[in-house]
Amino acid sequence: MEISYQSTRGGEAGVTASQAILKGLAADGGLFMPSFIPKLDKSMKELSAMTYQETAYEVMKLYLTDYSSQELKSCIEQAYDSKFDTEEIAPLAKADGAYYLELYHGSTIAFKDMALSILPHLMTVAAKKNQVKNKIVILTATSGDTGKAAMAGFADVEGTEIIVFYPKDGVSRVQELQMVTQKGENTHVAAIHGNFDDAQTGVKKIFGDKEFARMLDEKGFQLSSANSINIGRLVPQVVYYVYAYAKLLSCEEISDGEEINVTVPTGNFGNILAAYLAKQMGVPIKTLICASNENKVLYDFFQTGTYDRNRDFILTSSPSMDILISSNLERLVYLSAGCDAEANGALMKELGDKGSYTVTAGMKHFMEDFMGGFAGEEETRAAIRKVFEDTGYLIDPHTGVAACVYDQYKAETRDQTKNIIASTASPYKFAGSVLEAIEGEQEEPDEFRIIDHLEKVSRVPVPQAVEEIRTAPVRHDTVCDADKMKEAVVSFLS
Repeated sequence: MEISYQSTRGGEAGVTASQAILKGLAADGGLFMPSFIPKLDKSMKELSAMTYQETAYEVMKLYLTDYSSQELKSCIEQAYDSKFDTEEIAPLAKADGAYYLELYHGSTIAFKDMALSILPHLMTVAAKKNQVKNKIVILTATSGDTGKAAMAGFADVEGTEIIVFYPKDGVSRVQELQMVTQKGENTHVAAIHGNFDDAQTGVKKIFGDKEFARMLDEKGFQLSSANSINIGRLVPQVVYYVYAYAKLLSCEEISDGEEINVTVPTGNFGNILAAYLAKQMGVPIKTLICASNENKVLYDFFQTGTYDRNRDFILTSSPSMDILISSNLERLVYLSAGCDAEANGALMKELGDKGSYTVTAGMKHFMEDFMGGFAGEEETRAAIRKVFEDTGYLIDPHTGVAACVYDQYKAETRDQTKNIIASTASPYKFAGSVLEAIEGEQEEPDEFRIIDHLEKVSRVPVPQAVEEIRTAPVRHDTVCDADKMKEAVVSFLS
């Protein structure tokens, strides 16, 4: 059956996959969801013999039903190629009683590459399909990784411009350098005074400004999003959970049909939502363990059923999770309400007006596949240190949060189900924090000396993506206030 897409707030329905990818966000501020979640039409045994690219096709063809087989295969081939430093694309490493799904082998050494390598290709095909004459302006907010991955994906892609906003003091030095040194005539970056939520709220306001959209249209531009709110980001993320289960099966680490758990370090909720969709498609996943850092808004939500962003925003060593408004949670809330867009819209209005909402007992019961946990800074450092000292395996702080929460979960539940941990970034993206976890506080202020020392200590080679930014010139130096983001967009496009 052909899938169409509708807004989680009811304002749009019957939208094709390519239209949903082009729009990014629905006109009513809602997120696009498929009319139903499809079931895999290949068995896990069949999938276990497939490459990553073949698995991607088997998953994505079920959601992107207005793309021809040839169009989709071409997008996949262009996305998952030699810019990944391993043929497997997403290898599994067994360490410390878990399987680490390494999602950082792309050109920006973070999991965002997995979806943002293919999104530009999906989008350019979608533009042709829908006879789009305007130049597409990708507008995105980033807590560190999405920005660089999106710019790398869209750099010099014909018919597009990309504008990224990030919190000035809310990303690691490597993350910042990766963004401000990005090449491409169509790439634009601005640091904002504020945090990620300020950047994300500013972007959403721009998308919701109908007058601004009309003005851009007159100038030959239309906005779209590369954030995880775009369904073209979410669908490719489902692939690696299907692939990971199939690989465990082919390596005889599990038997066919055996259930596994999945632990995901979570900020904007897209990555763990993709695992949930994989489960609904037929992957035997038992529990989805949602790992938060000290900004534990999701942990509190799964404990209480109340989502409350009225709290202090804490800067941590896992900045991609320093988020108080987890946009993709809206998709789960919508599903838990029986796809009742009116009920979901009312809750999202409460979030906008009061900063909080509470789901019903029935909706909370619907979400019982999810378990929440959180790790403080010292616990995260201890988890990084323990995994390295016990096994020699090096993980970054986001993955450290997940490793810690998984250990808590095991201790509390005594559940011995085999577990995949989503390893979301290279340790070299956060070398200072990783080295501090292993050796204690560091006096060295130079990021690259820290990187070299970490390589010496760990014997894990520095990725090429980090080597490239050592001497790369800074090309982007715009800084603005959060309430001046619209003016920055106009300036970039003129």
